[in-house]
Amino acid sequence: MPPRGCAAAGLLLVLLVLRACAARASEITFELPDNAKQCFYEEIAQGTKCTLEFQVITGGHYDVDCRLEDPDGIVLYKEMKKQYDSFTFTASRNGTYKFCFSNEFSTFTHKTVYFDFQVGEDPPLFPSENRVTALTQMESACVSIHEALKSVIDYQTHFRLREAQGRSRAEDLNTRVAYWSIGEAIILLVVSIGQVFLLKSFFSDKRTTTTRVGS
Repeated sequence: MPPRGCAAAGLLLVLLVLRACAARASEITFELPDNAKQCFYEEIAQGTKCTLEFQVITGGHYDVDCRLEDPDGIVLYKEMKKQYDSFTFTASRNGTYKFCFSNEFSTFTHKTVYFDFQVGEDPPLFPSENRVTALTQMESACVSIHEALKSVIDYQTHFRLREAQGRSRAEDLNTRVAYWSIGEAIILLVVSIGQVFLLKSFFSDKRTTTTRVGS
């Protein structure tokens, strides 16, 4: 039977992992068709600090329009044809905040967009974390592990996005190279057939001229 201290430490690690994963529950990846607009809504209390981060993973020039409005319709953030960006703000009042992604400027290319909308700060890992007295060695270790796990999750997310974007670019380049190769093959075939008919016509005309001179 494992020692009670090891079991408690293991339970704490599991809780840390779950908390780190739960803090990223606002991450969404969605398809944005051409000539389309997609909006999302979030209830936010006054004084809450929020961060909106987005990135276009696939499609066209990897750009999208983004717009963020407060409950009164006042534009807090607006960018046109951005590949990625991050915006942090503090809610000025209670209500429903709206942020939209638009691909209306594109006529035939759909996009894949990722965004992470964080509302508020992470709650303290321990209820007594903000106390005046120092944390115990176990609590300090747990806080350090918690922060490290959040950093690892952030790095993993960005690396996955970068890998997906790189794969999309490689597949797009491979498709273009394939089409270019097919086009070159067709042109070579047409030129070759044209040369054969041209040479055949040339020698036929020369043979006819020789026969007429001999006669």
